[in-house]
Amino acid sequence: MTLRFIRLPFAIRALCLAPLCFTAVSIGHAEDNLNPAVAKSLEAAGNSLSAHNYTQAMQDVTTADSVSGKSDYDSYVIEQMRGAIAAQSGDRAVMTSSYDKLIASSRTPRDTKAQLLQAEATVAYTAKDYPAAAAGFERYLKEIGPNADIEKYLIQAYYLQKDYANAARVQKKLVDETLKAKKLPSENELLMLASCQTQLKDTAGQMHTYTLLATYYPKPDYWEQLLHSLVTNNKLPPALQLDVYRIRLAAGNLKQPSDFIDAAEIATQMGLPRVGLDIMSQGYTLGVLGQGAGADRQVKLRNFISAAADKKQASLATDEATAAKAKTGDQLLFVGYNYVSFGQADKGLSLMKQAIEKGVADVGMARLRLGEAQMDAGQTANAIATFQTVEGDSAAHDIAQLWILKLKSASSK
Repeated sequence: MTLRFIRLPFAIRALCLAPLCFTAVSIGHAEDNLNPAVAKSLEAAGNSLSAHNYTQAMQDVTTADSVSGKSDYDSYVIEQMRGAIAAQSGDRAVMTSSYDKLIASSRTPRDTKAQLLQAEATVAYTAKDYPAAAAGFERYLKEIGPNADIEKYLIQAYYLQKDYANAARVQKKLVDETLKAKKLPSENELLMLASCQTQLKDTAGQMHTYTLLATYYPKPDYWEQLLHSLVTNNKLPPALQLDVYRIRLAAGNLKQPSDFIDAAEIATQMGLPRVGLDIMSQGYTLGVLGQGAGADRQVKLRNFISAAADKKQASLATDEATAAKAKTGDQLLFVGYNYVSFGQADKGLSLMKQAIEKGVADVGMARLRLGEAQMDAGQTANAIATFQTVEGDSAAHDIAQLWILKLKSASSK
């Protein structure tokens, strides 16, 4: 994963290399006039600054500042010149002090305040003082308002000082706002977010981000990383373990006998023995099961699951009657799924939809199950449409997005 850091644009870098242009006429009020003694010293300071004689220029400013009886306007223009000299000579401490006074002044227009705040932050960024840069960019956003470019440099300032939590916070905000506006986040923005989440060991967040990468920038590396995130996500709800195995199987990522055995056992324990039996059958078809020392145990397990499937098929009518009396649709959802797995797709899918309408504990997970059942029934278009209704920032949403990717990829071949 390669992150590309954004270079400061010329307009921003210019603020780091040259003073802002202040003039008494443009900033002051019509009735303001400089004290003649102050004006004389500032004129000398301007000439010294033009000649790059920064020491003399600053001495001239000091002379102007020592004039007695100065007005507020005199002090304001003196501070302008002091800040300009400090900025051009590279004296960041004096520049920041002067700029802060100018920012605080009611004389300074809003646009100029924005320039000053931006200059303070970018100078710190250029000097690799990333904590000061981050503080400066945050101050800009607080006092001036949202600015996408400033937020991008804020993210980099946090990331380069290894403050991954704040970098992720700001980056996720930008990504979420982009998606909400129905626009496409850049690949680099998503990579930055994924990198922060990796550093923070935020497996669930990383999984969601790689889902976005695989969706908008489909590359094998992103798919592999996504599957890895699924497998290593220790916060994944147990109810979704079967779904992880199923998407891995569809992606060709189940390669060990233990994977097929675990998936089949989980399906059976969830009350979906026919699904478990189908998983074992695929393991045999792929030549992963039925080989080596574990072959006998695998046969016994298959026979056990087959018997459980026969028993479940025989009890479907009773299960349906019991589920119909329940207060929620959670039991009915699984009854419907079982009907689908035993070849009664129309009835099963109808029951699953009724279950969701009745109310379930987790509607996102229920819709994921419905989409998988539609997929099993060969209703690819309906499955994709259902998966697209799995909303939120959950693992169920991520798995649904993966199914959409796989189904669309398969249909385009």
